[in-house]
Formats: sequence, C-alpha cells, structure tokens
Amino acid sequence: MIKHWINGKNWEAAPERSGDVYDPTTGKVANQVAFASVSEVDAAVDAAAKAFASWRNASLAQRSTVMFKFRELLNSRKGELAAIVTAEHGKVLSDAGGEIQRALESVEYACGIPQLLKGGFSENASTKVDVYSIQQPVGVVGVISPFNFPAMVPLWFVPTAIACGNAVVLKPSEKDPSASLFIAELFAEAGLPDGVLNVVHGDKVAVDRLLDHPTVKAISFVGSTPIARYVYETGTSHGKRVQALGGAKNHMVVLPDADLDLAADAAVSAGFGSAGERCMAISVVVAVGQVGDELVDKIKSRIADVQVGAGPSCEMGPLVTGAHRDKVTSYVDAGVQAGAVLAVDGRDHPIDGDASGFWLGPTLFDHVGTDMTIYTDEIFGPVLSVVRCDTYEEAVEMVNTNRYGNGTAIFTNDGGAARRFQNEIEVGMVGVNVPIPVPVAYYSFGGWKESLFGDAHAYGPHGVHFFTRSKVITSRWLDPSHGGVNLGFPQNT
Repeated sequence: MIKHWINGKNWEAAPERSGDVYDPTTGKVANQVAFASVSEVDAAVDAAAKAFASWRNASLAQRSTVMFKFRELLNSRKGELAAIVTAEHGKVLSDAGGEIQRALESVEYACGIPQLLKGGFSENASTKVDVYSIQQPVGVVGVISPFNFPAMVPLWFVPTAIACGNAVVLKPSEKDPSASLFIAELFAEAGLPDGVLNVVHGDKVAVDRLLDHPTVKAISFVGSTPIARYVYETGTSHGKRVQALGGAKNHMVVLPDADLDLAADAAVSAGFGSAGERCMAISVVVAVGQVGDELVDKIKSRIADVQVGAGPSCEMGPLVTGAHRDKVTSYVDAGVQAGAVLAVDGRDHPIDGDASGFWLGPTLFDHVGTDMTIYTDEIFGPVLSVVRCDTYEEAVEMVNTNRYGNGTAIFTNDGGAARRFQNEIEVGMVGVNVPIPVPVAYYSFGGWKESLFGDAHAYGPHGVHFFTRSKVITSRWLDPSHGGVNLGFPQNT
C-alpha cells in the first residue's frame, strides 16, 4: 500500500478508500494507493501550519543549505526516481531520466533563493526616512500535480515554495503517486524539518478539501482545462491565490522554405514522445503552401521506425491507463468518421514485448478540418493531425483563434518571418525551429487563453512572486544604536 507522508513519516492509519496503481506495460495492478479522507488532509495541513511557524523564520542560509543538499541527493539517485516513474507512468526510461534532469534545473534555481528574495531599498526617501521592500512567504500552500510528469511538475513548485519559506501539502496524481513520496523522503534526508513537506494521495475529496481549507493560502495546479478552471474558480472563491495550468493544442507551423527533414524529425519527436502525454506535445502540424505531401511522407517514414514497447531500446511506451488508452482510441475512430485521412494507424503498430498493456502506436491524420474533434479537443495521446493551409496569414489565424494558447512553434529559414510570428502569435511559449519550447528554469512556464487560469506562470521569477507576498516598510530612526565591539570575522548564520 502506498501511504501518505505527513509530518515527516508515513501515515500508518488504514485508509477508508484506496485505488489501483497499474503497470501500464502489462495492464496489471501493481499496487494500491491510499485515498485521503477530509480528516487526513486536515492532518497534513495542520502539520504544515505548525512547521510553517518556524520554517518561515529559518534563515536564507539554512534554506539554501537544505536545497543544495536535496539537489545533491536527487542528482545522485535520479536513476532510482526515473525507474519509479517508468514503472507507474509507462514512459521509457530515457524519457523519465530527461524529465528528472529538467526538474533538477528548477531545484538549482531554488538554491539561489538568497539572491531571489532580495528586496529594494531607498535611503532618505524623505528627510531621515528610509523605504524598503521585503518578500515574505504566503503560508501553507497546496500543490496538485498531474500524472504525465510525476517528478518534474511537483519539482516545478515544491522547491521554490519551500525555499521561499512556505510549507507544502502535495497531492500527486493517484495514477503514479510513488515519485512524490521518493521526493519527500529525499527532502527529509536533506534536513528539511518535519511537516514542511507533506504528501496526501487521493481524488476529488482531497482536492476539494485543499481548495476550501481556510489554512491553505495558495494552490498550484497542472491538469486538464476543465479541472484547471474548476480549481481556479473554487480556490479563488475561498480567497486563495491560485495558479492553474490547463490543457493545450499545440501547433507547429511549417513554412515552404523550412528544412522538411528537420521539421519531420521534430514533428515525430514532439508528437509522440511520452506517447503524446505532454501538455507541450505537438498535436497539430500546419503545412503551409505546397509542403504538405512531402512533409507527410517524411513523417510517415519516420513513424515506421519508431520502436514501441518496454525494452531498453524502445522509444515510446504505453499510455498510463486502459481507460485513457480507450479514450484516445475513440478519437482515432472519430477522425476516420469525420473524413480525415488516416495516414498511419497506430492501432496496428508492432509492440516490442508484452502487448497486453495499454498500448497505442503513433497515429497520423492528414487533411484534418478545424471543425473535427481530433483538432478541437486535447487528445493527450500519440495522435498527430496535419492541417493544410495556403498562406502564413491563414496559419497565424488558425493558431490565434484556437481556444488554447500553451505552446507553438514555427519552422522556417526566414528570420523575418520568424520574428513576425513571435510578435503576432497569441501563445505563451513560442519555438523557432524548436518544437517543444519549454523554458529553462530561470524563465517561467505558462500559456495564454484557456491554457492558464490566473496570472502567475510556473517556476522561475513568476514562481518566486507567486509563493511570496511583498511588504513595504517606511522607517525613521532618530538615534543610531550600537551593538558593541566584536573583532571576529562576521559570519552568516
């Protein structure tokens, strides 16, 4: 049984409810995970509130020491964490390792918290009056993370929240919960005080209690757009600060002057990596002008070589659950019925090894209409649609009228076109000849339109601002004070 982590240890009480955790490669139940009741969420929040009372006053030197130690532990044991992710999520080991490597960037950013929390100071703003600003922690914060990045997304939020002086209750996906426990244990080993990070598993019961608990001051969420909207509206109605990152329908625009081999490589890599279960996956290729036929042929030839399976040489694993696999497959049926050309049927793709798991190979549709559900809906699986248009202007209009605005890319050798695209496109993250433009950790991640609810993006500078509140102090001291003589070299304690 996978248990909660509350106040620095496993929660030993027997759960009232539990759920199955599958091995996606075989389709068999591999474990059970406890589902938190309201009282268990309350216990985690209480532990966080008690820990916050002292952790908020921990020096920046102490916080950064914990972060550096955690970073060292995570880096030395990232192979173990990657294996945990692969076992429960299904993504191949190399993909899981890449997820953790990107997560390390966010941890490293949080290690610089003494620099990141520096305020401003104005001496003698008025006669003998100084004005300065400080950033203080918010309090107890909730983090609700999705199944597709069970290590990286928690590490987008948790290190920054903790480094800023907050205490955290993390609710990971019940589909692959073990990575969060591993992270909590590493933080404990790094010296994080008990209660500063707590992990509760479960479903809507746990989520709703975090959203309405009066002690929880902020919520960070990543998931589908309907749930992101629900989390944002519910959390803010209870007076909380909320950042809720939702779904996506990411377009890759290919102009006639583009290197089509580069574009085809990018479309396959960004469309089918992690079986398409990425909010930054390319799910629509927009072929501009006469490039469509040649581009589709190049994509098809590359799909044929993609190795799907659980073996060490495989490039793509299964989907996370049988229910999700069936949902994605239903979109393949819907695309055929709507009249799109099924250029590659992933249902027929060979599987390397045991084929009894939640498998679906890379699927390619051509001549997709923008009114079809395979275009309008976030499928979150290995289904790539090619839409054709005549001009650059039509391509931009297509992207800008889409309800999502998470990521997009343009493939071209024309610098002027690329510069115009990045200026005109209404999307939060843009790639130029880069198909998955996930920002490095010292920038921030987030989309526009229905891909983000709230005005704070994840990690980076936005993350620090989200997990702190600014305070401005105006002071006047009539007489200076003296602290006595000390000839020792001053120390940072």
